[in-house]
Amino acid sequence: MPIRFDAADSHWRVAPLPGFTRDQKDWLTRGGSLTAHLRTLGAVAVRVTREAVAMPWADEHAALDVASRAPVWVREVVLSVDDIPFVAAHSIAPLAASVGVWQAMRRLRTRPLAELLYSDSSVARSSLVSRRLTACHPLYRLAACEIDMGHPQALVARRSVFERHGAPLMVTECMLPALWTHLACALPEPSTQASPGAARGHVREHGRALDHTASRAHPVEKAKPEPEVKR
Repeated sequence: MPIRFDAADSHWRVAPLPGFTRDQKDWLTRGGSLTAHLRTLGAVAVRVTREAVAMPWADEHAALDVASRAPVWVREVVLSVDDIPFVAAHSIAPLAASVGVWQAMRRLRTRPLAELLYSDSSVARSSLVSRRLTACHPLYRLAACEIDMGHPQALVARRSVFERHGAPLMVTECMLPALWTHLACALPEPSTQASPGAARGHVREHGRALDHTASRAHPVEKAKPEPEVKR
């Protein structure tokens, strides 16, 4: 299913910057639900920090193909794993779409947006794109509120546009330092020590557009039990 919306621009790139770490490149390019990936690390909770009508940021309106001063519906949440903030997410949809095709996003409360995006085969997704964020970007300032000790010089974020019946919804996810600290401290499973990437369930889309999101809703599956050996 082709999608006519493009999340990329001169700053948001399909290929992660060479200076990103291995973990950053992995998580910035993972297809499917980010919430599902976070659940492999622990118990995930969603905290809504803002829902309102606002104007799109300077680097957002072109991706939605709307005027720079066209109002949008904004939903901002923090995704925590075991009560530690790992991701600050910022989602927007044209105002008309938020009371039409995407009206369910207004009723989510503390349920993850993934419930809407990965259960409907009519939803298509653009390529994943990413960039480094500095303090001059509004998403950095939102994410910095969730960082307890010291603010890094830059954060990394990714975004993509979802389309349903011609209406766009863009999701931007900023990864917080606690996520990288957790991954750096995590030890690989004994059976996967020869392949560190496999220990963290790497699913590499590398920005490739998905035909539809439902087919990759939860790409990290539980391991099937081995058949019992009769003695």
